Amino acid sequence: MQQKKKTLGEFIIENQSEFKFSSGELSKLINAIRLAAKVVNHEVNKAGLIDILGAAGDTNIQGENQQKLDVLANERFIQTLKNREIVCGIASEEEDDFIAINSLDNQHQNKYVVLIDPLDGSSNIDVNVSVGTIFSIYRRVTPIGSPVTLEDFLQPGINQVAAGYIVYGTSTMLVYTTGHGVNGFTLNPAIGTFYLSNPDMQFPESGNIYSVNEGNYIHFPQGVKDYIKYCQMEEGDRPYTSRYIGSLVSDFHRNMIKGGIYMYPKSSVNSEGKLRLLYECNPMAFLAEQANGKASDGFGRIMEIQPTELHQRVPFFCGSRLMVEKAEEFMAAGQ
Repeated sequence: MQQKKKTLGEFIIENQSEFKFSSGELSKLINAIRLAAKVVNHEVNKAGLIDILGAAGDTNIQGENQQKLDVLANERFIQTLKNREIVCGIASEEEDDFIAINSLDNQHQNKYVVLIDPLDGSSNIDVNVSVGTIFSIYRRVTPIGSPVTLEDFLQPGINQVAAGYIVYGTSTMLVYTTGHGVNGFTLNPAIGTFYLSNPDMQFPESGNIYSVNEGNYIHFPQGVKDYIKYCQMEEGDRPYTSRYIGSLVSDFHRNMIKGGIYMYPKSSVNSEGKLRLLYECNPMAFLAEQANGKASDGFGRIMEIQPTELHQRVPFFCGSRLMVEKAEEFMAAGQ
């Protein structure tokens, strides 16, 4: 007889003891993200049926055109986290500044802040390609009982207590870590429950996929150009296969399962890189390291970078450990 799959709720309860410092708040926080993910999944699945496709007509703090679903997903996650009264602050890629949460019954007593990219890869919605949500959770560093400050958000990735993503694709999956491995849960849309489908997820030590926007090749640093040529060279298990979706969540998810490297280096167009350290790189780096992978800015560990601003950008190399290390070799040689 087939063994009954564990639900996300059951998994959270069983692993409560792994949540350092927590007396239930972190469990409630993961559950709130689960609820918001189901709401956003419902909206994503209606794309094309109602007027939620296309640009919203505004730009976000990074100067990027906001899609209607960007705005909707941002509202849903922020409202759900506010309503549960379990965080003291939220920072979103779509917001200019962080949002301080002050519960009337709980004057600044909550311990955690959440940083979120509500809808990664949203420009793919119009063409029915997978998109996702990325989240990162930290324990506040300012005293409990005081209002949250910018300092609570500008923490290096090594301080994360949990991180994860939701991929809205052919099936909807929530993948997360609390520093004890990476587990994936698939949504059964018929009953609205996430079930443990991918326990103890691991990056293969190496792979044969490289994911990079090669249209920007001419703008890349010499080390990246040399590594791409290495990937294309016919030798041993190479050439590698080029696969680039344009949604970090989808590219990362595929490479974790199949083995590969994702690269978004700095360029002559984006001198600091394009991906956001706090909303994209740190959470994905935490997941990668917990899944036997590696994440780097091309020269050093992503999670050791001390952030200086909410919307800071950095170069990003992430995936199978041996592939990232090889890319770092080319970066060092290309200086």
